Amino acid sequence: MLLYVHIPFCESKCPYCAFGSVVGKRNLTSAYFDAMIADFREQILKFDVKNGEIETVFIGGGTPSAVDGGYYERLFETVAPYLAANAEITTEANPNSASQKWLSQMKSYGVNRVSFGAQSFFEDKLKFLGRIHDTRQIYEAVANAKTAGLENINVDLIYGTKLDTKKRLEQEAQNVRNLGVSHVSAYSLTLEENTPFAGKISYAKDSPRLAKFMIDRIEEVGLKQYEISNFGQICKHNLGYWQGKNYLALGAYAVGFWLDHRFYNASNLNAYVKNPHAKKIENLSADELNLERIFLGARSIVGIWQNSLNAEQEQRARLLKNSGKLKFKNGRYYAKNFLTADEISLFIAG
Repeated sequence: MLLYVHIPFCESKCPYCAFGSVVGKRNLTSAYFDAMIADFREQILKFDVKNGEIETVFIGGGTPSAVDGGYYERLFETVAPYLAANAEITTEANPNSASQKWLSQMKSYGVNRVSFGAQSFFEDKLKFLGRIHDTRQIYEAVANAKTAGLENINVDLIYGTKLDTKKRLEQEAQNVRNLGVSHVSAYSLTLEENTPFAGKISYAKDSPRLAKFMIDRIEEVGLKQYEISNFGQICKHNLGYWQGKNYLALGAYAVGFWLDHRFYNASNLNAYVKNPHAKKIENLSADELNLERIFLGARSIVGIWQNSLNAEQEQRARLLKNSGKLKFKNGRYYAKNFLTADEISLFIAG
């Protein structure tokens, strides 16, 4: 079982971001953490979660590092009995707000993995993406994490913007090498609806060649691709999503999953604080779950289990294997090129 914790507070809103977040409303921080603790206690009872059962925790946002580290102490005290002995505990952070003190506090609570929203090492690209940190702060944040004893470090990168060229992407990868981190998440810029970037087609370069070039450069740094956007030391939490494990979710905008149900928390900060127990429930059919497994498996090292496919899907998977687009090993089909995962999934699903 996994646990996701959503911290919606941000210092500023990036124009490409469609995640649930708010700027300001810091006066609600204490009440928000109280609501998450109450939510956790009720979910533990509802799903009969045992001590030591939670394998991973991921604190995302929003910007977790925008919140003073002291607020997390009681949350971790509440969650601690339910954590597995070797639980992977990740927090996201922004380079400008991840101070030495904050990272050391989070480490003292049990955090053993940190993910920095770097996005780029070019100042013009950072400005274009609406980021409020600079390149120097990325290096400082990673150094602070290492000093705090955090060795499992990820940096997020965004590529496929109008400013990207092969030469510049090669330099992005070289900066990753210089940082000496264990993981990179590289996402192609998506022009999400209801964001300032929506519909601005000239802002993005949707180029498979550029994507393949970026993947190759990151792998040359020594970080092996294991999912379409992820490289390096495998994030157990994300792997759990792709494997279809159950996960609890705390916080406004957060989504949980249990067997064949998806649970949606309030998509409004005030509403969640007022009643953290209100959930919108989506019932997933066997066909919907099967489709999700195919898509998530094809785009990662999880693969697609042969015994999860019906006769027609199995026949289509064999056709892809025979054409060289899939490989088959130990009862699972694997995409040879994760960039083709979506078209492979659509073909197999039928």
